Amino acid sequence: MVKMESTEEQDRKLVLEFIHLLEKSKQLFNGLRDLPQYGHRQWQAYFGRTFDVYTKLWKFQQQHRMVLDSKYGLKRWQIGEIASKIGQLYYHYYLRTSETNYLNEAYQFYAAIRGRAYYSRAIKEDRPDLMVKKLRYYARFIVVCLLLKKMKLVRELVTELEKQIQEYTTTYEPEDHLEWSLVLEEIKGFIKAEAAVAVLHADSNPIVLSHSGSGSRLSPLTTPPCERSPHMTLSLQEILIVGSACEQAKFSELTMDMFRMLQTLEREPTETTHPMSASHGLHGHDASPAASRIPPYGVPGSKGYMENSRHYRDNPHKYLLYKPSISQLLVFLASGFKELPPGGALLLYMSADGCFSTTKHPEDYGYELGGLATSVKRDGVDGGGLACRGKSYKETHCLYPGDLYPFTRRPMFIIIDSDNSFVFQHIPRYFGQPLVVLMSPQDVPPAFQAEVQHHGSLFTLFLHSPLTALCYICNVGDVPIHHWERCQSYVDHFITEASRLVTRCRIDEIDQGYIDSSYVQFFGDDFLRTLILRFVFCDVVLRLHRGFRGRHMRPRCEPPLPSNELLEHPTLSHIIFQLATALDVRGHFSDGPECD
Repeated sequence: MVKMESTEEQDRKLVLEFIHLLEKSKQLFNGLRDLPQYGHRQWQAYFGRTFDVYTKLWKFQQQHRMVLDSKYGLKRWQIGEIASKIGQLYYHYYLRTSETNYLNEAYQFYAAIRGRAYYSRAIKEDRPDLMVKKLRYYARFIVVCLLLKKMKLVRELVTELEKQIQEYTTTYEPEDHLEWSLVLEEIKGFIKAEAAVAVLHADSNPIVLSHSGSGSRLSPLTTPPCERSPHMTLSLQEILIVGSACEQAKFSELTMDMFRMLQTLEREPTETTHPMSASHGLHGHDASPAASRIPPYGVPGSKGYMENSRHYRDNPHKYLLYKPSISQLLVFLASGFKELPPGGALLLYMSADGCFSTTKHPEDYGYELGGLATSVKRDGVDGGGLACRGKSYKETHCLYPGDLYPFTRRPMFIIIDSDNSFVFQHIPRYFGQPLVVLMSPQDVPPAFQAEVQHHGSLFTLFLHSPLTALCYICNVGDVPIHHWERCQSYVDHFITEASRLVTRCRIDEIDQGYIDSSYVQFFGDDFLRTLILRFVFCDVVLRLHRGFRGRHMRPRCEPPLPSNELLEHPTLSHIIFQLATALDVRGHFSDGPECD
């Protein structure tokens, strides 16, 4: 009898311990939203504590599942909810650190929820809030799969989500049914826009390429070659990716341009596991992620991903801002500026609609030529464009070139994708630091205008996947895989030749026939070198394409890249003509470079 009481007492203590861990985990998780979104040290210790509690909770429910089932009444959806929270933890840690391995960890937990059907009986609980959790889980899983380019799984999940939304709407007739319908349409529109050009397998089914330079993350196979020189001193360390284009396809506060650019600025996740991670990742008995993989790659909060055996991360740190207010944008820029280590460079990428000036005779290039619309938020101030006492006030929610002047105290690489991009070509180098500005064409041929506005910018597509962009402007909708790989070899050849030409240009900051030292200093970084060379590809292609007439339909850069020695070099033009012939689109291109 005493033994029975002892067992019951043990079970009761186990249940109480589980309840304590569950409440503690919820409390810590809810506190994550109050952490500052910028800076590094301010939030890491809190993430570390949260990971620690979820590690204990996950292990605890695995080790004591039978007791919790019988004495606590633990339901499968509750296990699913814990796994979903851990998946969210990993996803947000990926967003804060830019380390793609954490994205894989989020995927493992989300996939386990689906594989074990933890939410399968949610509709039978007669709880609409539980169904909403299930729908949110699907939306989050889709985002992770999109970022990992698991497009076949994305389509399966969208089909399942649509079915779940119908079931939710029919059963509960909820007030938010229209919101979920909009979420579904947003996802479908995003997937359609993302597939600019289909690469076809032998059976004519579309496939997703991950290591062929087709717009995937950087890998040893896709990193452009480089003849190193002592001048190549800088490393990209901080990135701000801003998406403010109004009509562009988006999902989960990621516009298409942001989605493409963030992948362009990441390396492929590594397949090797950290010693703290489970060797196989999943337990055979229930296909649940192993507790020992929480957290891998060093304890979050220790900043070990920066300070252990190396001073630089595999991926530069990124901030993603969707339609920020101007104050948010400047705060995040200042944070990136502050966090730059010695020898580090800051990259600002902005995809936005133009704010146009009505000043007829501008004297101040910093503020009188217009800029970029950040968002419709006014930061508590009345809108701009108001006339008062004969003076025209500037738009308060617009980023002007002059707003960036203070940040040029450190090496800065700027990419502007807008119909008002050229106003950023006049940023002065007051502080003598390396500065490069890549600017998109301000216009595209009428045939592309509507699609480009919704499906994502052509310029960003060139920087993300040069071959996809060339196919797109030549109306090539699908390409067989063997043919794609052959065409990709021409792109690789172009990039190799362009890299050779850049490194052999003489360095000077004044003479037109020379290359500015800023390019050379940035060229040693794999990501910045890739962007510079893909910019060259874009410029050469649009210069030769018959449909892109006029200077406003071609990109610009500041400082200018040398023309004869690089942009109009016959070797590069010849490779483009070869590529066009291989794609059977030679008729889209002129016989020689178009003259201004």
